[in-house]
Amino acid sequence: MTARASFKSNSIALPIGVLAIAMISVQSGAALVKGLFPVAGVAGATTLRLVLASAILALVWRPWRLRPRRSEARSLIIYGAAMGCMNLCFYCALSRIPLGVAVAVEFTGPLTLAIAASHRPIDYVWVALAALGLLALLPLGPRSVSGVGIAFALAAGVCWALYIVFGQKAGAAHGGASTALGTLVGALVVTPIGVLQAGASMLDLGILPAALGVAVLSSALPYSLEMFALTRMPTRTFGVLMSAEPALGALSGLAFLNEHLSMVQWAAIASIMAASAGSAATSGPAPVIKD
Repeated sequence: MTARASFKSNSIALPIGVLAIAMISVQSGAALVKGLFPVAGVAGATTLRLVLASAILALVWRPWRLRPRRSEARSLIIYGAAMGCMNLCFYCALSRIPLGVAVAVEFTGPLTLAIAASHRPIDYVWVALAALGLLALLPLGPRSVSGVGIAFALAAGVCWALYIVFGQKAGAAHGGASTALGTLVGALVVTPIGVLQAGASMLDLGILPAALGVAVLSSALPYSLEMFALTRMPTRTFGVLMSAEPALGALSGLAFLNEHLSMVQWAAIASIMAASAGSAATSGPAPVIKD
């Protein structure tokens, strides 16, 4: 192995490890948050997560030092709003369907984004795999999951696609500090809904430790780590690795929430994962993202 190849291998190993930690952290936080739903409600739990995470990230990154240009501010605002709506829709799905199923359906958002930017014959294979997976998860049989939950997961996927596009723009300009600002914007978007739904129950000190754990595991830690990885590895590699997230979600649901999936549901998740990984692995060079 040449010195250049060795350096390249070492340089990619760190962001890969960082992304793996981020994915495990997100799914652990998703399992933990279900304990907040009975007390704070879905919107209240989302609000607690983003408000606490934005406070933690502000202390770490000190985003008030930034002076973004108008075009950069636009990307930051859309990135943050997409983050807030993504979290809210995902938690609405999570309150109705198993964690692994919710993550798999949500994955169709970034998968659609990747395929839409390509238009190659092989992409029809990935579309077919994703469609088969979704069809298997639709509420059609006696052991089917909630159709409303599936709809919320799909909405979260749309928001996730926007989060990726504008997160790349924001991260290229300001790195980790953009994560802090984006999380603050997301908190501002979701908080009015959380207050209307949960009210004073969000101030219950008994749920503060769990809420803080969710904020760290689901937002503060993984969003910072994802931003680090996203700007330091090829988009193709990022996409392939992220394809493991539905399986991690299903395993977290099984380990922490005792959510047992049927063989059909496991096969559906595997089909969507294969579509996502295949699309990322066969993608061409990433286009230059312009303001």
